[in-house]
Amino acid sequence: MLNATLIVPILDKKSFWKDNSNFSEIFNVDWFISYLAKDVEIVKEPPRRRGHIWAPYTMRVPRKCNDKCYTSRVLPVLLKKRAVMLTKFDYRLANKLETDLQKLRCRVNYHALKFTDPILEMGAKLVQRMRMNTKHYIALHLRFEPDMLAFSGCYYGGGDKEKRELGKIRRRWKTLHISNPDKGRRQGRCPLTPEEVGLMLRALGYGRDTHIYVASGEVYGGEETLAPLKALFPNFYSKETISRKQELEPFSAFSSRMAALDFIVCDESDVFVTNNNGNMAKILAGRRRYFGHKPTIRPNAKKLYRLFLNRNNMTWGEFASKVRTFQKGFMGKPREVRPGRGEFHENPSSCICEDSNAIAKMDMGLLKHGKGYITTKNDTDTTSESQNMGDDLDWSDPEDDEDLSNEQGKVLYNQTSLGYDALMSEEPELDGLLSD
Repeated sequence: MLNATLIVPILDKKSFWKDNSNFSEIFNVDWFISYLAKDVEIVKEPPRRRGHIWAPYTMRVPRKCNDKCYTSRVLPVLLKKRAVMLTKFDYRLANKLETDLQKLRCRVNYHALKFTDPILEMGAKLVQRMRMNTKHYIALHLRFEPDMLAFSGCYYGGGDKEKRELGKIRRRWKTLHISNPDKGRRQGRCPLTPEEVGLMLRALGYGRDTHIYVASGEVYGGEETLAPLKALFPNFYSKETISRKQELEPFSAFSSRMAALDFIVCDESDVFVTNNNGNMAKILAGRRRYFGHKPTIRPNAKKLYRLFLNRNNMTWGEFASKVRTFQKGFMGKPREVRPGRGEFHENPSSCICEDSNAIAKMDMGLLKHGKGYITTKNDTDTTSESQNMGDDLDWSDPEDDEDLSNEQGKVLYNQTSLGYDALMSEEPELDGLLSD
């Protein structure tokens, strides 16, 4: 847009995570530069000016800034100052841009950004070990760390201790409004607890024998918080449980590198599940759509909130039936996102081609179990986007798409997922859990 040279991005080292990793310690920087050479000139550091490194002028652009926004706001400053640093860059680019720019975003997100060899090699080992345990596995991105809960402003029943601890962390963000936990829950803005995610998955048909890889940082409440999820799914794994301590030593002091390992295992999973709508969950959902389509299950938190409140007043069969109803349109099927809606990160439709033969089969109800219809060619414009919760995070309500959901019901998504009919019978064990 600006006809500018890009300096290799500088990562935030002052966040809650206190990770001092550079871009080149997470991503293969030479590959990044060479892959995009025909699109953008990229250099590793600013040029020198009179013997000194050129200090860029720092500025911030509005959220979801489009091409006209950049040429009117940034370009005049760039022409005057010659070097500009754009800070806090999350969501500073509009969802809808011209097609060639959208395709460039896909080349960056899914091809130019490649982890360093040590991260790729360790990630491959973790995936291989999961596959040695089971043919199929679910990956759960569980954001239930103290910073996530504090930022959300949600309350999880921990009394004054929880309010004091999370309130102290929340005060680090000076611009956050006073939290309203009840309102946040009603609006679906609160991450599901590990137990709630487990109950949702069991209601969707995943049994005790399902193998789950959990990608997370330090879970608030520790083992006590994780215990209900482990009781529901005893085959519970993490990078720490399937690797030796010395194998993780090169990464363990760096939260971003540890997250990169989780990213790889989640990306390779048969089904990806998230309890949140953060950046990692979004980029994984988009990547899984782009590369042949693998399902990503997102909780319909707004509807599930009311259901979890009343779960002690119903049988397991009733609870499971309602979960399945509420989750229609949130199961990661290829056509569940309405055209023209959403974050580009999760639905990069401008650079995804549709296989017309597969669509025809799907419409006739003939699409085989486990087969998708999306390919990764980049030469057809099929613009469609969907929205997550709130202003930036709000998926369309499935009730608005009842006809579309019925049509999608003809498609069986992944061989890992179990049939809904298998759960129509009562499960005494889970009835007991619900009444606890």
